[in-house]
This record gives sequence, structure tokens and C-alpha cells, in this order.
Amino acid sequence: MAMLKDCSALRFLLSGGLNTAVTYLIYLGLLRRAGYQLSYAIAFVCGIAISYVMGRVFVFKSHQGYRSALMLPLVYLIQYLAGAAVVWMWVDLLYQRPSLAPAISIAITLPITYLLSKFAFVGKIR
Repeated sequence: MAMLKDCSALRFLLSGGLNTAVTYLIYLGLLRRAGYQLSYAIAFVCGIAISYVMGRVFVFKSHQGYRSALMLPLVYLIQYLAGAAVVWMWVDLLYQRPSLAPAISIAITLPITYLLSKFAFVGKIR
């Protein structure tokens, strides 16, 4: 709950919700034509671009120049690897529906993504 005391945390959740909705629709659209892993990867890359714009303009309202632009893909690479593992476990180990896999992944990786994103844009976690 400490995350919600910071206004940037609330803006992160709002922009993340919008980003999630957009990228989930992309994922579902691609799922009809491609496998779940490729669909997840493409939707994820789209989400990084949306996240950068939203993080810089709306969430943190600051950036550290090239540092933010270079660090954010690293943040999302970490989230992607963790998220892809969750998606794989959800589908291949737990035999659950692929359409729900991204939601489970997001729920698990959200807190660390917020902290790493804040560090990338602001330079501190507090």
C-alpha cells in the first residue's frame, strides 16, 4: 500500500491499465494468427513504446535524458523474461487458457516493474 501513497504510483496504475487494455487487445488479435509466445512478444514490444511515452509525459513527468530511454527497455526486458516464464508456466505446466496468461503475468510482475520504472525516470525509488 505504500506504493499508492505516491501520486506517481496511482498514475502508473492508471496508465498501466490503459496500456494493458491496448496490449491485451493486440495480443488477442495476434493470437488468432500466431502462437501465444509470438503474440505475447509482439504485444509486449508495443507495450514498451506506450509505457515510455506514458511514463515520461503522465506518470513520472520527468526523465533522465538518454538514461531513461536506455534503462526502460532493460526494465521491460526483465519484466518480459519474468512474464514470459509466467505465461509459459500458466499454459504449458498448469494447462490453463492462453487468453488469461498475460493477466496473470502482469499481476505477478507489476510491483517490480513500477519500482524499476521509477528508478529509470526519476533516479530514485523512494
